Amino acid sequence: MTGSNKHPDAPWRNFYGRIHGKTLNQAQKDYLQEDLDALSPGAVGWDINPDRQPLDMAARFQGKPVWLEIGFGGGEHMVHMAGANPDVEMIGCEPFMNGVAMLLGKIRRLGTQNVSVYPGDVRDLFDVLPDASVARAFLLYPDPWPKKRHHRRRFVTPEHLQPLARVLQPGAIFRVATDIPDYVRQTLAEVPRHGFEWLAETADDWRQPWSDWISTRYEQKALREGRTPHYLTFRRLG
Repeated sequence: MTGSNKHPDAPWRNFYGRIHGKTLNQAQKDYLQEDLDALSPGAVGWDINPDRQPLDMAARFQGKPVWLEIGFGGGEHMVHMAGANPDVEMIGCEPFMNGVAMLLGKIRRLGTQNVSVYPGDVRDLFDVLPDASVARAFLLYPDPWPKKRHHRRRFVTPEHLQPLARVLQPGAIFRVATDIPDYVRQTLAEVPRHGFEWLAETADDWRQPWSDWISTRYEQKALREGRTPHYLTFRRLG
């Protein structure tokens, strides 16, 4: 059960990832203490929104398009996309607090204004996002869960894809990047079943990064270790 799921009315949701890693340095602790609350997208957690009232997206984001990054790692891609798209509001969801602290440090140094952060399970965020409220979503180098018995823990399963499809607008783009061939297989098998079409036009499309892509620390590690990145683009039907 995730930390945000401890309310007595919250559903039981298994959570398999890490929440904490190495001890945070003092600056990172300060970022979490001083900056995180102001970057909240709204009342997401069960402790503050037990009735699961939908977020008021118009009030929070002034009618701007909203893009969602699911598991932003250290936040390199988040701040890059926010800076390149100042008329878009980015929401990042990440339960690993070390990654959250890293993102907050980048936001503070760069003065990024159009980023909101939910430090928890994206399923809790899906609960309160209104239908068709998100214009684009990113799933970049998610936890691969390589053992076959753990494949059900991957994001590309009905438990996650059904609510993702609900919150995405018709025509919204969903980008997936991974260096794990079996994750590609499962993604191509599962995502189209939930109201998406794969936009590849040539055999080489999924090997070419997007034109606005910034290579992350994880991707650089994968390249050094000889793994091949794959870039999959889907469009929400409807």
